[in-house]
Amino acid sequence: MSRLATKQQLRGSLTRWMLVAVPAIALLGFLSGQLSGSGADNPWFAALTKPALFPPPIAFPIVWTALYILMGVALALVLAARGARWRRWALVAFAVQFALNLAWSPIFFGAGEMRMALGVIVAMVVATIVTIVLFRRVRPLAAWLMVPYLAWILFASVLNWQFIAANPGADGKQVVAAQQRVTF
Repeated sequence: MSRLATKQQLRGSLTRWMLVAVPAIALLGFLSGQLSGSGADNPWFAALTKPALFPPPIAFPIVWTALYILMGVALALVLAARGARWRRWALVAFAVQFALNLAWSPIFFGAGEMRMALGVIVAMVVATIVTIVLFRRVRPLAAWLMVPYLAWILFASVLNWQFIAANPGADGKQVVAAQQRVTF
């Protein structure tokens, strides 16, 4: 016997990893956005001057859903590559970039810290490039599936910087919703 597993067994392993990785990545991304109040409904964000490059708000949930699916499939490909030399490092790099991804929304939308969020997204770009390089060593298709994500976060980095430039006094200044005090 020259193989550790048949092609059918390997396909089954990949399918199982996809059934776990894709929903997990999408759910964690969704929760990060929801728990941090990201989006057009956030009062602080709604009050900001939007850069000319800012896309329609409906674009964000569509793009992020597609990107999280691609990321989940890429992760599943690497997870299913048991015995691959660079697999462990590729998974560590993915975890680092994904942790930065999950941290960005709470920092930008939740805390209103645009400059800190810019630092996080720049670190995310670097970590994603490292992830792509390592994914390529394990499964080239996994690396290619991460490229649209890299393109989007590069675009998001420019947007983050433009928000800082267009709103110089808004960094770290959260808008608190008006409260009504009733006295009896």
